[in-house]
Amino acid sequence: MARPLSFFLCTLCFILPPACSSSSSDEFYFNSFGNKGKLGNSNLSLNGIADIKSNGMIKLTNETSRLLGHAFYSYPIRFKNNSAGKAYSFSTAFAFAIVPEYSRLGGHGMAFAIASSKDLPGALPSQYLGLLNSTDNGNFSNHVFAVEFDTVQDFEFGDINDNHVGVDINSMVSNASAAAGFYSDDDGNNPVKRDLNLKSGRTIQAWIDYDGVQNQLNVTLSESSRKPRNPILTFRVDLSPVLEEFMYVGFSASTGLLASSHYVFGWSFKVNGVARSLSLSSLPKLPKTKKPVSPLTAGLSVSAALVALAVAAGVGFYVVRRIRNAERIEDWELEVGPHRYSYAELKAATRGFKDKEVIGFGGFGKVYKGVLARSEMEVAVKRIAHESRQGLQEFASEITSMGKLRHRNLVQLLGWCRRREDLLLVYDYMENGSLDKYIYDEPKAILTWVQRFKIIKDIARGLLYLHEEYEQTVIHRDIKAANVLLDSEFTGRLSDFGLAKLYQHGSDPGTTRVVGTLGYLAPELTRTGKPTTSSDVYAFGALLLEVVCGRRPIQPKAAPEEVILVDWVWDRWEAGRVMEVVDKRMGEEFDEDEVVRVLKLGLMCSSNAASRRPVMRMVVRYLDGEVALPEILAKPASFGSVADVDGFEDYVHSYQASSFFENTTTSVSDPVGSGLSLSGGR
Repeated sequence: MARPLSFFLCTLCFILPPACSSSSSDEFYFNSFGNKGKLGNSNLSLNGIADIKSNGMIKLTNETSRLLGHAFYSYPIRFKNNSAGKAYSFSTAFAFAIVPEYSRLGGHGMAFAIASSKDLPGALPSQYLGLLNSTDNGNFSNHVFAVEFDTVQDFEFGDINDNHVGVDINSMVSNASAAAGFYSDDDGNNPVKRDLNLKSGRTIQAWIDYDGVQNQLNVTLSESSRKPRNPILTFRVDLSPVLEEFMYVGFSASTGLLASSHYVFGWSFKVNGVARSLSLSSLPKLPKTKKPVSPLTAGLSVSAALVALAVAAGVGFYVVRRIRNAERIEDWELEVGPHRYSYAELKAATRGFKDKEVIGFGGFGKVYKGVLARSEMEVAVKRIAHESRQGLQEFASEITSMGKLRHRNLVQLLGWCRRREDLLLVYDYMENGSLDKYIYDEPKAILTWVQRFKIIKDIARGLLYLHEEYEQTVIHRDIKAANVLLDSEFTGRLSDFGLAKLYQHGSDPGTTRVVGTLGYLAPELTRTGKPTTSSDVYAFGALLLEVVCGRRPIQPKAAPEEVILVDWVWDRWEAGRVMEVVDKRMGEEFDEDEVVRVLKLGLMCSSNAASRRPVMRMVVRYLDGEVALPEILAKPASFGSVADVDGFEDYVHSYQASSFFENTTTSVSDPVGSGLSLSGGR
């Protein structure tokens, strides 16, 4: 007969040698954490924005975006009798609650963690939950074990949904996961699975039990003090390679684009035994929201009609003023739900939108560098030009398209603000600016080939996510060097989603007016008016060529045969002299095989025939060297020989006559096609 996990845990002290037996250092129980604020208590170490509230509960995060909080037991726990030994069994129970800023949207979640450090240096917030960062994610040397309670579905890490429990070993890609829930024991031998909403704001008790003999991990949830017989998640794993001899145990949580407050009310832990369950009724409680008292009612109760009249007049003046300066909330904003900043906060962050803080500009308006007062985080604030309807539509499109996108190669939208005619978007600040500043004319610095090749692959992965891995297909429609931003490590991130179009996988994106930047527009767009993932691939092909060659897709002051970049590269390719097009500022410091691979792929992506262009998944495989490029290339077709593309000749004539082909976005009307209205709803 199968024995329950608790039986094995209870008998371990008799099976294992005396060195494994429990002591005061490997068992503790908290039904309150005292009242020490940021200092914690003698048994807890806090960092980030975590603190202990007056009623004794830990608050790991608040409603500030892009921050993290840690609360770890101050003393190391022994998990082995030596560094190469077998990991001991352990058990923990804790009660927690997640209260989101927006009732239906979480951000991002929390985790129980065992780590070699209680400070987790270098850890990032958002999808990393304060545990890891973009460079160490997946490294075996991390020695981090965590059970995440995730309230955001992150496609980069393969999350199953936005309400799940996952087992994370040295990586944010869960080794095992299950939708949050619990098994009811009411039906005797036939337990029924019940759904459980992690971001409901209700107190939830979790039990995590690891059996070091059976190499089995169980995670159990409940909204009561009683532990269900059946776990919600069971995972066979040997944690011996992960756990070191001494480790720290605790909790980590983070906020990102969306924010949640994460609370821990009580906690018990035990090595080689079963941790005590918590009585939820004896734990600290979340404070109840108090209903505001009406100022008008208070005024009437204090004095007679004259005072009431004065109060009414003051209230009236205040209301009128607030209406005139209101930061209007639309229905679509409530559906998306990223963080909404106050105008005063962004004005202060940019020092009153001073020209000295401008870091970029274009047809949409200006971009300012800012520093948020509360978090001291550097941000980029994009102030949308509002002289035309186009500005309003781009504003709506950028929020709706970027609101849920999360990938390390996309610039993260942090939130927005709308106050009267001011439309503001807040992004991650990219320290090294845009790619075009490094490859055209007199660049800020000469990028090495290693840097250029990495940036190319970064953007390819970002586009693959948009086209295939997000819940909808996202067509960017404005891929160009100016929209590739570089962070402090020169990681490439695609930005500016003002023209993006979303549609369901497998459906027809529909027609719209031609929009984009001259030099990157696929020729079929003027005939069909239908943006596709293939038209994005065409623009990416232009980006590949310009990164290698160090010049724009069209350069009117060049020699006649070099004006159109793709034609020039093809001519050199046919002549067997393709290395002549490589940016001479790199000198000889580049991998010739990689350069040829990128040029060849750029020509393939630049084909006038959409059917000849590879999809982004194949592009990524080509760049990674997983698949060899075809030996023979089809001619992309020059601008002078496109009789098979209806209407393209007129497009070329207007294109060459334009004086705005350098970093200029063009649109005729309805560049978004979203159907959203900032003034009249849907």
